[in-house]
Amino acid sequence: MAKQIEKLTPEFVATVDKPGMYPDGLGLYLQVSKWQTKSWLFRYSQNYRLRSLGLGACHTVTLTEARKRAKQARQQLLDGNDPIDTKHEKRRAALATRARMMTFDQCATAYIEAHRHGWKNPKHADQWTNTINTYASPTIGSLAVSAVDTALVMKVLQPIWTTKTETATRLRGRIESILGWATVSGYRSGDNPARWRGHLDNLLPKRSKVAKVAHHPALPYSEMAGFIKQLRAQAGVAALALEFTILTATRTGEIIGARWDEIDLASKTFTIPSERMKAEREHRVPLCTRAIKILKELLPLGGEFVFPGLKPKKPLSNMAMLKVLQRMGRGDLTVHGFRSTFRDWAAERTDYPHEMAEMALAHTIDNKVEAAYRRGDLFKKRIRMMQDWQKHCETISAR
Repeated sequence: MAKQIEKLTPEFVATVDKPGMYPDGLGLYLQVSKWQTKSWLFRYSQNYRLRSLGLGACHTVTLTEARKRAKQARQQLLDGNDPIDTKHEKRRAALATRARMMTFDQCATAYIEAHRHGWKNPKHADQWTNTINTYASPTIGSLAVSAVDTALVMKVLQPIWTTKTETATRLRGRIESILGWATVSGYRSGDNPARWRGHLDNLLPKRSKVAKVAHHPALPYSEMAGFIKQLRAQAGVAALALEFTILTATRTGEIIGARWDEIDLASKTFTIPSERMKAEREHRVPLCTRAIKILKELLPLGGEFVFPGLKPKKPLSNMAMLKVLQRMGRGDLTVHGFRSTFRDWAAERTDYPHEMAEMALAHTIDNKVEAAYRRGDLFKKRIRMMQDWQKHCETISAR
């Protein structure tokens, strides 16, 4: 009786060159093409269809290996699975896994792009990119984001936690946000290893323990009149912008981005739209008489911006007011610090309520009950307060 299985020999496989199909038995065939290339096929019938499963080329898969693969295919058929369908499903799953496998750097780039247009300051995207590239990428950038764990996050943060505490704190928050994005996007699972509360706070000392909080240097309110007199001796748009910032108790970005369509000279109101405010809420600023005078002085300059910069159609640089302070020999001060000066004056030298000063500064109300009851902005009452602030800034203290 002729042999029904394992008919082929290694010698035959190596020497045969005539095109055709040569059975080994139990569905395994050696296929020789007209170009004399050789490969293995497993042929079977499934649902009344004849199907052929490729098992590999002969120069890679030996006769012994081909027989093992054919046996595995027969076992799949015995279990009720189609070998070809199973092979395609595995391939699709592998492709899907690779598609879902993103590195930390790729996730960081995707996160920054997704949030770029939501950040008020275009420089935020650059700051995120630079921080990640400098401190995180060398350690975890090329790793799959799913592999980033607490130990790796600590490896990034520990070297700079006590020496560059401010940077390290921001970096931790940014890593947490990126990993959070990756989790929601399906690229990783589990808890966020960069979270602070109840996690990294057990491994790293609090920021306040390793670095003192640096407050913006503020001028004592008793010295304001002398300072304002010196400031008014300075020429240029930046000096006017600094005085306007002080008199309105606003932030640098809110002033250099001010447009004429936000100014109503008739009602003496400066309305800053929500998209330019830190708290993302529209803020109305009552303008004192000196602020109005400054605006009228700038009107002839024309253009879109109230405080135009040196470049056409561009606002004043965010460093311009700081440079005015430096020219005055007051490099010890910051523009933001004058908000503290205003706050101290309102608390110590006036009877204006605490919440009125907070509204003038456009501070967010943390107390939810207070916020619910106080829905107005006390604008009419703040008109007098800002006029009193101007008067204080122009009056030499007798003390």
